Amino acid sequence: MRRTLLTGALTLVLIAPPGLAAATATAAVPVVETQDDAYYADALGLTGEPLRDALHEIISTGVTTLSYSQVWEALKVTDRDPANSANVVLLYTGQSRSASLNGGDVGDWNREHVWAQSHGDFGTSPGPGTDVHHLRPADVQVNSSRGNKDFDDGGSAVAIAPGNYTDADSWEPRDQDKGDIARMLFYMAVRYEGGDGFADLELNDAVNNGSRPYHGRLSTLLEWHELDPPSAFEERRNELIHDQYQGNRNPFIDHPEWAEDIWG
Repeated sequence: MRRTLLTGALTLVLIAPPGLAAATATAAVPVVETQDDAYYADALGLTGEPLRDALHEIISTGVTTLSYSQVWEALKVTDRDPANSANVVLLYTGQSRSASLNGGDVGDWNREHVWAQSHGDFGTSPGPGTDVHHLRPADVQVNSSRGNKDFDDGGSAVAIAPGNYTDADSWEPRDQDKGDIARMLFYMAVRYEGGDGFADLELNDAVNNGSRPYHGRLSTLLEWHELDPPSAFEERRNELIHDQYQGNRNPFIDHPEWAEDIWG
């Protein structure tokens, strides 16, 4: 969430009745100052590869890396249900479920890697495997159904996750999650460029990427990004990850226009 401060002052002349001196008063004047301008200073005004390179440096500097067990506790905060603080909101279904039901059994929620672990062979290692910007709570069975499929439109309805569709090589989430997923994958492709011991994660316009360090389908993700802009829930989540856990942000939540500037 880009936060705006209102500062400044304006002198007002108050018209007095005949025979009385005019008075003056000072009132606040809104002067727009965006706090994330400092965070993104080295990226502002850039496009294409220079923008991507600048964002990579910004979101890879001074980052706190979580362990996989720490992710459990982080998700209980970042994905807390605004209407019920004891619950988390699940990706793909939007269901509100008790935060204490984290685990691997039917009825539990677990940690969904939106950028599938096999698409880069990073497993649950600290780094991409524990990056909360792409980890979300999901129903155990729904998570298993999605597996490591790429994202694209089409397929058959998923009975246990209404609004989702799947086929042999792709997964289409419900409309409310499409933009979130796109922006998580945009983040991962910029954050992990192969210089930290992990694979260079890249987006492509394919499905059935298997174990290659690619994720798709890029053209579909760009459409989803436009159709489903950042929500208040997503913006709050971005703030919490930055302020309480990792110290970095997802630029495509703060500046949605940058997706087109890089991949358009």
